[in-house]
Amino acid sequence: MSARAVGLLLGFAADRVLGDPQHLHPVAGFGNAAAALERRLYADSRPRGAAHTAALVGAAIVVGVVAERAARNPVAQAVATAVVAWTVLGGRSLEREALAVDALLRAGDLPAARERLTHLVGRDTSALEESEVARAVVESVAENTSDAVVAPLLWGAVAGMPGLLGYRAANTLDAMVGHHNDRYERFGWAAARFDDLVNLPGSRIAGAATLLASPGTARSAAKAWRRDAAAHPSPNAGVVEATFAGALGIRLGGTNRYYGSWLEHRSVMGDGRAVRPEDIGRAARLARRVGIIGAVVSASGALLVARRTAGRPAIASG
Repeated sequence: MSARAVGLLLGFAADRVLGDPQHLHPVAGFGNAAAALERRLYADSRPRGAAHTAALVGAAIVVGVVAERAARNPVAQAVATAVVAWTVLGGRSLEREALAVDALLRAGDLPAARERLTHLVGRDTSALEESEVARAVVESVAENTSDAVVAPLLWGAVAGMPGLLGYRAANTLDAMVGHHNDRYERFGWAAARFDDLVNLPGSRIAGAATLLASPGTARSAAKAWRRDAAAHPSPNAGVVEATFAGALGIRLGGTNRYYGSWLEHRSVMGDGRAVRPEDIGRAARLARRVGIIGAVVSASGALLVARRTAGRPAIASG
């Protein structure tokens, strides 16, 4: 088997068992570096924001290239790929946060559930009712199953460690500066658009995996994808949120309030009932199945890339 494929599967397994590294997380270190560079580069302009994004994503890719070249044998490459994949994946931690909110809702502690929800979403949670808290959790689980699991694995299959690190850099920058507000409307434009681009394949694979992972409701999920996904503000989140809504028999979307009293009105996705707290666990289980399918697809893709690379004729020198 391809060392890259083995490494991706091992990294996925490590994330499922261990979750994110508890200390000295590389993504946190990258975030600190990004914030420091922002303080030096910031201006209310798209070119400055594009330079910020290019410098940081480029640096992450270079680190990946160096790591890939340093792994000189298949065992070293598999181990290094596994470690990098483990650090960039976030499926297990996403599930833990979702289930933590679920536990607080089941205990009747709505204020604590609202506070814990801030670990998952950027919206203002201070006045959300129970059903709206549950909806926010399910939407976050759907979107981040693509962003934090399927998409990085796919980029790892195609481009190895540079793909894993470059993708995580792009996604982290979008989370940091890709916002519609006075500070980042122009500076964060490049990060947001680049993140949209690199997530296009992952969101489609995640949507298809959702259909496979829910055979009993696959038709409803496919209907919601065709009808509702394009109305979402994000070209990628709409796919996975719509398919999750159809697969779970619920409705997602509606009005979200963000800090600063900014309102976003999203189209409703799915034909089912309003979200209930018990749907959080159902969404987490569905996300787990989607992640497994994404890992298998990515490992298969890595094998295909390895075979095609091995079959290329050597370029003669001299």
